[in-house]
Amino acid sequence: MTELEKLDAGLLFCVLDPEVDARKKNAALRCAKLNSLSPLDKAGELAAIAELFGSVGKNPNVLPGFYCDNGKNIRVGDNFLANYRVTILDIAPVTIGNDCMIGPNSLITSVGHPLSAKGRQQKLAFGKPVTIGNDVWIGGNCTILPGVTIGDNVVVAAGAVVTKDVPSNCVVAGVPAKIIKTLESEDE
Repeated sequence: MTELEKLDAGLLFCVLDPEVDARKKNAALRCAKLNSLSPLDKAGELAAIAELFGSVGKNPNVLPGFYCDNGKNIRVGDNFLANYRVTILDIAPVTIGNDCMIGPNSLITSVGHPLSAKGRQQKLAFGKPVTIGNDVWIGGNCTILPGVTIGDNVVVAAGAVVTKDVPSNCVVAGVPAKIIKTLESEDE
């Protein structure tokens, strides 16, 4: 198996592999194109997002400073907003539902590295999908780690680090993030 095939199969892979590196550089070029557009060029922004992401719903809005590892593993629903300086490391699929907002300086990462020094010295990594439901607000400076699923109608408070799955209808905060409030579906 090639390193790229290992990556796509969810196995440990070497981040220094030329095919893996080429995928990341291609994404970096497409991110640079998106980030270089005038804020007034909505048609250009929509085209660049459609070229970068795997799938996009209606009314996406990605503000400058957006970065990703692949792009094609990102799938977003309708009314998606990525505020300034959002990074989505989409080595594995990152699926985001409808009406979701991601605050500035936030990171969603589907990539991790071995805990063993030997594995890190070998520059190994793994991918675990991230899934975010509908009507989710991720505040500024948040981190969502590999393998996490966030339910519907969730607020992730600013600065939170989400290390485990989050059920629907709640507010989570802290490091690591914990439920601090339950929400009704009609709460504002």
